[in-house]
Amino acid sequence: MANRPTATSIDGYIAAFPADTRRALLEVKSLIRDVAPDATETISYAIPTFDMNGRHLVHFAGYERHIGLYPTPTGMEEFRADLEPYKQGKGSVQFPLGKPLPLDLIRRIVEFRVQEVARKGAR
Repeated sequence: MANRPTATSIDGYIAAFPADTRRALLEVKSLIRDVAPDATETISYAIPTFDMNGRHLVHFAGYERHIGLYPTPTGMEEFRADLEPYKQGKGSVQFPLGKPLPLDLIRRIVEFRVQEVARKGAR
């Protein structure tokens, strides 16, 4: 979504999107909150971010044609085979809008990141 104002909260960020994108972003936010109920919501790099133990757990973002999930390079590597059908970057994956979100896969990625961050301990 080009030229969107910088949000100061995840809810504010999500509210700026059209209904279909907003629904998908809310699904992702709800899933992350379910997996990591003690994580802190913030905006980092101008996108929604959940932090845990002073570390970034996962970022996500809305775009015109997809939802981006940024589980760090380690999160991507752990699920390389499962993520094969999706367009990817070094630490990101794109889930196309108009297709069902792979919620089970997203859940497993977030669970992995929670365990990884917990092992590393607080910053």
